[in-house]
Amino acid sequence: MTDTSTPMHDVAIVGFGPIGQMLALLLGRQGHDVIAIERWPSPYDLPRAVHFDHEIGRIFQAAGVSEQVRAVTEPVPDHYEWRNHAGEALVRIDWSGLGPSGWPTASFFCQPQLEAVLAGAAQSLPTVTVRRGCEAVDLVHGEDHVRLTANGAGVPEEIRARYVIGADGANSFVRSGMATTVTDLGYFYDWLIVDTLPREQTTWSPMNWQLCDPARPTTIVSGGPGRRRWEFLRLPHESIEELNTLETAWRLLEPWGRTPANTTIERHTVYTFQARWVDRWREGQLILAGDAAHQMPPFAGQGMCSGMRDAMNLAWKLDLVLTDRADADLLDTYTSERSEHVQHAIGMSMALGQVICVLDHNDAAARDARMIAAGADPQHALPPTPPPVLGDGLLQRSPDGKRAPGVGHLTPQYQLTHQGRTALLDDLTGGGFIVLTDGDAPLAMLADTDRAFLAGIGGHIVALHEDTAPPEGYLDAPDGYLPHMREHGHVAAIVRPDFYLFGAARDGAGLRDLIGQLREQLQQPAAPTARPAQPLLTTGKQ
Repeated sequence: MTDTSTPMHDVAIVGFGPIGQMLALLLGRQGHDVIAIERWPSPYDLPRAVHFDHEIGRIFQAAGVSEQVRAVTEPVPDHYEWRNHAGEALVRIDWSGLGPSGWPTASFFCQPQLEAVLAGAAQSLPTVTVRRGCEAVDLVHGEDHVRLTANGAGVPEEIRARYVIGADGANSFVRSGMATTVTDLGYFYDWLIVDTLPREQTTWSPMNWQLCDPARPTTIVSGGPGRRRWEFLRLPHESIEELNTLETAWRLLEPWGRTPANTTIERHTVYTFQARWVDRWREGQLILAGDAAHQMPPFAGQGMCSGMRDAMNLAWKLDLVLTDRADADLLDTYTSERSEHVQHAIGMSMALGQVICVLDHNDAAARDARMIAAGADPQHALPPTPPPVLGDGLLQRSPDGKRAPGVGHLTPQYQLTHQGRTALLDDLTGGGFIVLTDGDAPLAMLADTDRAFLAGIGGHIVALHEDTAPPEGYLDAPDGYLPHMREHGHVAAIVRPDFYLFGAARDGAGLRDLIGQLREQLQQPAAPTARPAQPLLTTGKQ
């Protein structure tokens, strides 16, 4: 018997930090009934995460907060440089300009300011409820929902939801209700993090750099507009207690010209950098995201970024499942896709850390000589790592049943022109599944059922043209999608709502097969009960 004494929410999110906020925002924008609970009564007002990359900028764009985010962030104008104790460059990584997603390659921010943007946008949605000062204390699995008990101001409250997402950090309460195991790589380094407010206007060049000095490896980066962060590795003879004091922070800042006369210390704390991930991110109606599912060293700046990718991957899949446009088994691909992808980020972060955290002077000298000989070129000076790609999941299959070559990679976002308006792809289409085609010819073989399916999942057909486009067409950017599609012999490609490549086709028949594969993998119910489909955007003669 189903309990009807309390309302049934679509999703309950435990934890209302940036990942929980993004999930609430993305799901709320889709019209889902979301409740988010946060045990702390007010937002934490000190810095923590400071960096996001171009892909995460595109996620902010999808969440409708582009301009608000740009207003509180600081794009990197130059490179990220590593130097040895003598000041020689060991590696220079170009972080300037725009990345493939149409956003700055790297941006820095102050987390309380970013959270204010995300929380404000989420709470403005009529279907999103946020309760701060409300701690999850118990959960019970039902047949098709979870009963969550939350304690707010000493008064227990029951919350029912079809799905519960644990975005509640490394010590996740939601994870404690799951049987999943954790893979821990046994990677532990303690760093003193010191966030500062310099009182004078200073141009920091490079904006972000790493001192690879065995006497004390140190990180110097932006903390967002008007802020600077220093990170100091704990040396073997030091205890955490003696390192994590205000006196120690000032002593370590002094060689950098930072004193109480010109600087305010906002925060100092010791973090233990770790490398681990949960082996199964979904059990029934319980799902994990962000630090509840994985932790990594910060050397590649991918901690919060990985959590945002979790939110984007999960949100569109939950949307399809909650609206009966896909089978619930689709949610199992969340673990398989994101776990492999995050392990790449963890491996890359560890590899960078192994270069940075060298305390032996002879080992450091050998490292310096090797990296300098490589010309400070990151492709040759840094350890090789495989490109980031999704694990197996909702991706095109070859005739042998294996994932097709090249799928699961992040796709770029170019500026296109449509009906006289030039803008980024997602702003023109509104996001969702995007079918890119080389002109109109590949669309000739599509049946009405193919078009209806695409419309039903919120898909958009974007027929690309070069030089000139028909009145309803899309004019491709110079060196945009068409040159790359043609280089690989493709006339069409399907991009998923999280911007990753589902698959590509070499002709019109292949496109129809590709759409059929997508329909089959979603295991779409025969009679969906979804909200009315959004109009399918099409262009040209079809």
